[in-house]
Amino acid sequence: MANKWKLIYNGIIPGNPVLVLLLGMCATLGTTSSAMNGLMMGIATMVVLICSNAVISMIKSVVPDKVRIPAYIVVIASFVTMLQLIINAYLPALNATLGIFIPLIVVNCILLGRAEAFAGKNGVVDSICDGLGCGIGFTFALTLLGAVRELLGTGRLFDCVIYPEDYGMLLFVLAPGAFLALGYLIAIVNKLRNLK
Repeated sequence: MANKWKLIYNGIIPGNPVLVLLLGMCATLGTTSSAMNGLMMGIATMVVLICSNAVISMIKSVVPDKVRIPAYIVVIASFVTMLQLIINAYLPALNATLGIFIPLIVVNCILLGRAEAFAGKNGVVDSICDGLGCGIGFTFALTLLGAVRELLGTGRLFDCVIYPEDYGMLLFVLAPGAFLALGYLIAIVNKLRNLK
């Protein structure tokens, strides 16, 4: 059981996909204009990551080595398609907000990386724990980045007014603000990791 917790913890802090490994930058920079957008994109990616890791772990012994990567992509794409249809049917506002970034989960290198590096070599329960850890880490990073950008750019946090919008910095709402805020967050994480 301790090994399962270690797998989960590894994806959250020491192996955080965004803040440490610098993976999934397209979704990270494109969807984090607010904390809520970051949270929703992170949860959507986490669901696909957990489900695809579980299925890939189950089918790893029957997939020939020559078609391993295309097979993994088909599994990931199937879950993304199901997720997109569910979001489109039941959460149209979220679908309108995240737009093209939901289908782009298929090409998020975190999913294929975890499938190749972990799920294709380990059991189902361990693969689910790995997907859960990386998903939580990804969700945390996107929510944190979205919160920083939303707070500095609009004076809000999860749509609650913290200070008047007139004092916000438009830069953080725009694309350059995403790069700037992410750069500072990565620098802070690196500094904290080097203190050990």
